[in-house]
Amino acid sequence: MSSQFWKPGTEKPRLLEDEEGGVVFFSPSLASSSSGYGHASIEKQRQRLPVYKYRTSILYLVETHATTIIVGETGSGKTTQIPQYLKEAGWADGGRVIACTQPRRLAVQAVASRVAEEMGVKVGEEVGYTIRFEDVTNKVRYLSFEALEFYLIYLCIVIMVDEAHERSISTDILLGLLKKIQRRRPELRLIISSATIEGKSMSAFFQARKSRHQMEGEELPRMEPAILSVEGRGFNVQIHYVEEPVSDYVQAVVSTVMLIHDQEPPGDILVFLTGQDDIDTAVQLLTEEARTNRKNSSGLIILPLYSGLPRAEQELVFSPTPRGKRKVVISTNIAETSLTLEGVVYVVDSGFSKQRFYNPVSDIESLVVAPISKASARQRAGRAGRVRPGKCYRLYTEEYFVNEMSAEGIPEMQRSNLVSCVIQLKALGIDNILGFDWPASPPPEAMIRALEVLYSLGVLDDDAKLTSPTGFQVAEIPLDPMISKMILSSSELGCAEEILTIAAMLSIQSIWVSSRGAQKELDEAKLRFAAAEGDHVTFLNVYKGFLQSGKSSRWCHKNFINYQSMKKVIEIREQLRRIAQRIGIVLKSCESDTQVVRKAVTAGFFANACRLEASSQSGLYKTVRGSQEVYIHPSSVLFRVNPKWVVYHSLVSTDRQYMRNVISIDPSWLLEAAPHFYQQQRLNPIVH
Repeated sequence: MSSQFWKPGTEKPRLLEDEEGGVVFFSPSLASSSSGYGHASIEKQRQRLPVYKYRTSILYLVETHATTIIVGETGSGKTTQIPQYLKEAGWADGGRVIACTQPRRLAVQAVASRVAEEMGVKVGEEVGYTIRFEDVTNKVRYLSFEALEFYLIYLCIVIMVDEAHERSISTDILLGLLKKIQRRRPELRLIISSATIEGKSMSAFFQARKSRHQMEGEELPRMEPAILSVEGRGFNVQIHYVEEPVSDYVQAVVSTVMLIHDQEPPGDILVFLTGQDDIDTAVQLLTEEARTNRKNSSGLIILPLYSGLPRAEQELVFSPTPRGKRKVVISTNIAETSLTLEGVVYVVDSGFSKQRFYNPVSDIESLVVAPISKASARQRAGRAGRVRPGKCYRLYTEEYFVNEMSAEGIPEMQRSNLVSCVIQLKALGIDNILGFDWPASPPPEAMIRALEVLYSLGVLDDDAKLTSPTGFQVAEIPLDPMISKMILSSSELGCAEEILTIAAMLSIQSIWVSSRGAQKELDEAKLRFAAAEGDHVTFLNVYKGFLQSGKSSRWCHKNFINYQSMKKVIEIREQLRRIAQRIGIVLKSCESDTQVVRKAVTAGFFANACRLEASSQSGLYKTVRGSQEVYIHPSSVLFRVNPKWVVYHSLVSTDRQYMRNVISIDPSWLLEAAPHFYQQQRLNPIVH
């Protein structure tokens, strides 16, 4: 019996179970033979969910309170059921909309499909979804945070902010925005739903002052928030700690998995590690261990799970475990809340995750391996108790958990680059950003840096208002403002068709297939497309090759290119093309004049210019602004080529500061693109 994700257009599947954002779909032929679920009506399945017994309470609280905070474990049915209860109670009548926001795009599509199935409709009829670059909407809408536009907020009568404990930048902007709007629209109902959030702190944030006098005969909801706790249906999970701190958590993971496999009854194992490198190492070590220790290891199926994994490999993770085998899924924190894996009985928690930290002084965003919070540790442990009582093995001491681990993670708002966040708020008409009511205040340094960058791009004027037309056009394009400025400049330079391709490529995590054990072959494949000018022009060569191959998956496989990523590039490029036409960009191709392409990139990324140090033998560059020491990333086609002047798309920090997606430039273009930012003498940035 194999599970699959439902692809629209194929035979409509049955769903085994509600899984809040990580829905496992079973085809109709399989559902009938599954343990009783095929015969149960969808209505019966809905009534079996823990949230069902709170239906009346939820509807009463939404009726009588402006804000309702619902705390309930993943799997209780909050995400799929509450919007349906509201629709059944008439909240979507008369052209009104019920919206439910999700932090991850993967969850948006999966949940909308599930709810449409339960309602007996097609996605896009009564229920739909909106994500960046895709809109299939209707009365009940599931959407990613970044897709919730201002006009939609005014169509909505109820907005449910789901998974609010994740505290992404988008969540915090949305919560602050909704609090502001609620003062003007007292009839708007908010539902804040979360697996772990501290209800009291969220309640304090939404505790509104009396916003206006009630008119006679007008019935308005109470302004103080209501808190409702929904029980999950988890089984008991035994927690085991190590007695001494471990020095190598990857090695400790391998030993613990082998111990469980030798000593514990059947049941799948879910391991939490930090990222692709650690996961690949653990998969390799476990595979070797299974090969040498044949006594009891032949039954192990070892699978990685992280966001950059090809779709086919992701689907293996969701397929049921064959009889007599034990599945070991080694995952990033993607499996903490968004995805649920059936059959997991044992969890191994390394105690770490990869987190982004931004330093506004150096303008460097680092991906750092950091200890998780108690809230995350509880979420991880809970994954073991979904189908029967389970066990969680924590690779840290109980004393560390009790005394040293932080209660909650640091909100993304306090550790991120805020450029996109500021332009989002400006586009929504919120000019007093420093006076905006945030659930967690952003660092002033990060806010100042963001305003500075937007001013230098010509997006904000001297009064920190959006410029016309540039600022408003940049705000229309749902990408990093530097990429948006690059697109606008391409209109004047006559290379918009090429720059739209580059912008779509930069929106994808990576177009190359992971090089596990095949680095040499990957490097050779890259050389076939490599352009002397740099990565951006190389992207154009890849895109051209993909189109010439007839968008062939076989061609992608042969050239170590991720086929799914290229399909996404085509989609995003088409959306960007429509936006570009709407805002008046001249869609012309420069044919093979790569100089104008490089000039357009420079116009967006002039603040990221670097110069090669004359005496450097090791490829050391210094940023023109701030004199940071940086190097070209090994994944770049310019690695070891070391042109004298470059601009980069982003910096990543590991053992050194590395520039990703690099292009060679002529320094005179910096003066052309940004005379307000650079001056002639040694090309130093002007300090305002």
